[in-house]
Amino acid sequence: METKITREQAYALLTKYNQEPFHIQHALTVEGVMRYYARELGYGEEEDFWGLVGLLHDVDFERYPEQHCVKAPELLREIGAEDAFIHAVVCHGYGLCVDVKPELEMEKVLYAADELTGLIGAAARMRPSRSVADMELSSLKKKFKDKKFAAGCSRDVICQGAELLGWELDRLLGDTIEAMRADEAAIAQAVEKLG
Repeated sequence: METKITREQAYALLTKYNQEPFHIQHALTVEGVMRYYARELGYGEEEDFWGLVGLLHDVDFERYPEQHCVKAPELLREIGAEDAFIHAVVCHGYGLCVDVKPELEMEKVLYAADELTGLIGAAARMRPSRSVADMELSSLKKKFKDKKFAAGCSRDVICQGAELLGWELDRLLGDTIEAMRADEAAIAQAVEKLG
């Protein structure tokens, strides 16, 4: 899968509709996770596509929360997004706000990892290091089982994502911790610059 969208165009669109540092940090995190998975799963030649879908997956969320994944196609067309790109972005809201099912492995990874990055990020903020660098899988699993912790992160979606991928939940959790470690420092610096 390829796209003619540049990262500069994607980032400009993201920041046009999202000003909250938290939302931008989430977008950058999911971008990094998607790039990691593209490389790890043998889709290295599609890394830009995977990453840019991750960067823009919540493009409509801050400004149009009631229309999440419904407003996105209109916004993505502003930068000439292809139908396959739009489908990949929209399907991460499957079952929650749209009936567009993740079909490709990349779409299933986004569906599974989106909610999970939020849970991992919340768990990291509770650690003395405030980082995923020293996070163990066992620690994350305890947080995952505590339904009151980061209650907004749907465990059902995370489990359904692992199932869609045909992965054990532990693999998804552990690999996503690894994926988030890779870009954590660079993302923190980028968010700091936002003000």
